[in-house]
Amino acid sequence: MKTASLPFAAADFQIDTLEDEIHVDALCCHLLRHFYNKCVEDGETPEEAGKKARGADYFLRDFMIADRRKNIFEVEAQDITAFAGNWYIVRNLEPNMAELQEILAGIDAFYHFCRDGGCIGETTYPPLSTACGKTEYYRQRIDSFWEITGDGYFAWNAECPLVPPKKENPA
Repeated sequence: MKTASLPFAAADFQIDTLEDEIHVDALCCHLLRHFYNKCVEDGETPEEAGKKARGADYFLRDFMIADRRKNIFEVEAQDITAFAGNWYIVRNLEPNMAELQEILAGIDAFYHFCRDGGCIGETTYPPLSTACGKTEYYRQRIDSFWEITGDGYFAWNAECPLVPPKKENPA
């Protein structure tokens, strides 16, 4: 079902300074509440909606905003691949597919919601959804991470590198 136009614009999520990051993080929480409420309104249980919102929250607030300092509406498929195929794996004590699949389901549902709400374009969503669905690739990345020996991390990392995060502009 189509979501009513959301009261958010991409420009609202631009991060150039630490103050912007703090503002965008709070704005993202507000948007995630809209997302959660829409999931419940569409018939999901609060538990199902909560899982999706938590998955999207982790990607958006910890990765896109805090680590990448990137506008959440300027997301690309490579951001999701870098998150799931590298960042999530090295940032968690016990990365696993059950948890990652839940996160990816939340990311996919969130960007579907954003497309329906007019926050991202119709052509932006399909590649994001495809990146969320690459579970066998991410499973292989987790498995190969656990098998790293010696200086094998460098080769592992090169297979799915992280783009350096955006630097803060001097104010």
